[in-house]
Amino acid sequence: MPGPVPKRSDQRVRRNKVVTPIDRVPARGRVVKPVLGFEAHPLVERLWDSLQVSAQTRFYEPSDWAWASVVLHDLDRYLRRPQPSGQMFTALESAMSRLLVTEGARRQLRVEVDRQEVAKGPDVAALLKERLEA
Repeated sequence: MPGPVPKRSDQRVRRNKVVTPIDRVPARGRVVKPVLGFEAHPLVERLWDSLQVSAQTRFYEPSDWAWASVVLHDLDRYLRRPQPSGQMFTALESAMSRLLVTEGARRQLRVEVDRQEVAKGPDVAALLKERLEA
């Protein structure tokens, strides 16, 4: 389909437009985040580890994780080349954008990450120390 990726059907605002029905595929269970599966360049390992905890990965299906590992395998090869190719970098950047790795890619799909500060609980060590001294 040409043009930008459409919104999910439950996120569309216009009510007056005839909408083509969407086939929904039910999925069960949680998606297991796999291991990378190869000895990677330290930058590739860091990117893989960051994907494991990034907010956008809640939308990932097993095929997305598999695609991410393929892209990172190529990124590993790119980083190890003595003379990297600009064309290969462009292709890798495009593939990573499809995985919503950059904020620009997320904004194009109207996905915004709202990072909240985690409320800190009481300092357990301080509480134990107070009890022991009392």
